[in-house]
Amino acid sequence: MNTTMKRKPMINTIYLEELNQETNESHTEATEEKTYTVEDAVETIGFGRFHILLFFIMGSTSIVEATEIMLLAVVSPAIRCEWRLEDWQVAFVTTMVFLGFMVCSLFSGYLADKYGRWKVVFGCFVWGLYFSLLTSFAPTYGWFVFLRAMVGVGVSGHSQGFVLKTEFLPKKYRGFMLPLASFFWLIGSLMVIVLGLAVVPTYGWRWLIRISTIPSIVLIVLFKFIPESARYNVSSGNTTVAIETLQKIAKMNRACLPEGRLVESIVERRGYFLDLLTPSYRRTSLILWYSWFVASFSYYGIILASSELLERNLVCGTQAGIKTNGADGAPCYCSSFGPSDYHTMLISTLGEIAFVPLNIATLNFLGRRLSLTISTLVTGIFFLLLNICTTSFGLTVLLFILRALASTNFNTVYIYTAEVYPTTMRSVGMGFCNSASRIGGMTAPFIAQVLMSKSVASALCPFSVACFICAVAVWFLPIETTGRALQQEK
Repeated sequence: MNTTMKRKPMINTIYLEELNQETNESHTEATEEKTYTVEDAVETIGFGRFHILLFFIMGSTSIVEATEIMLLAVVSPAIRCEWRLEDWQVAFVTTMVFLGFMVCSLFSGYLADKYGRWKVVFGCFVWGLYFSLLTSFAPTYGWFVFLRAMVGVGVSGHSQGFVLKTEFLPKKYRGFMLPLASFFWLIGSLMVIVLGLAVVPTYGWRWLIRISTIPSIVLIVLFKFIPESARYNVSSGNTTVAIETLQKIAKMNRACLPEGRLVESIVERRGYFLDLLTPSYRRTSLILWYSWFVASFSYYGIILASSELLERNLVCGTQAGIKTNGADGAPCYCSSFGPSDYHTMLISTLGEIAFVPLNIATLNFLGRRLSLTISTLVTGIFFLLLNICTTSFGLTVLLFILRALASTNFNTVYIYTAEVYPTTMRSVGMGFCNSASRIGGMTAPFIAQVLMSKSVASALCPFSVACFICAVAVWFLPIETTGRALQQEK
């Protein structure tokens, strides 16, 4: 009996201890605070009305950039005649635009990582609009070159709009929505060509530039509807502002934020160039810099080469155009675009979107790396085919396909770059890649415009070789970003 009574208290004690432990565990679970990251919030909110607004406003930055670039091709014959310019002087205009673009891309990337994407995009748009308008009043060739270089400084910040757009998109939509930016670039290119056909023969190139600034004015007003990147705000310690932004987006999309508290680490080191060359990113950065160089070199090469081939009637590389001497004996080609030349440019420009469905399919099913490898390889092949003596129709078809391929290369390398770098260095990574691309843009006019007058084959082969080397290099990129969440920090 005594033994039985001793066992009962022991059993009761053990039971109470177990019960107390279970109670403590459940209490801990109840009081444990739920948390979420910006990536969780973006994925939970999903795709909705805000992203459509974002797509149209930030995508329209490509209209302005395309306008400024295509103006170089459309205005070239007019300024060549007005100021009796030689080939190298026409090419020098494009080079100076890209020089301004190259130098300031470095600073715009750094500033966007330090002070925000939105501020850089807005400031660069205002700068570009101001100097673009001044260009239309340029009294001399020297002033024209300087003012266009200042326009290049403004255009350098447009790529941060792409970064801003990427940081708000859920990962499964990036491969579909980002390539569609080609439509906006197409609109800008077509607008300049149509305006060139309608305005230049009657009112001159100055009014063409003035009218082409209208999209910039409209966009500056619309920018107020786009918030600063929530990823940037969190990384810089502005968590409260990031939450407010995410709440507005969720309300607009008729969705809810995840339960709990937004938690991300604050990163003091942001926007440093040397971070691009750490062991984790060194090979990626070096290959991307060359890939951007080739993308720009081939893209602007085909734009300027098509302008030269049409202006000088070099369909089979046999005619060099009509050579006219100015009053001071300086040689120049004074052959303005005719309606048929504008029509050919229109058709070839439509190639910008010809491969967009194929680009979307390859990006999502083959991955970013393999897509870029294939497209650059095929681009090199078609540059070689452009050497074949053909009819005007044949030339139009080749230019059409080359524009489609070059646009595809740019789409893919843009998307990959925005996805591969973390938030703390995404803008500076994009900025340095853009700078590398402008070296290609600076080189292209001296090949496509100056060397073209000597030999068509000599002008086109460098583009092919550069594309072939790029295709091999891209194959060795160490990171595939398809379906990968955007990294917040290294």
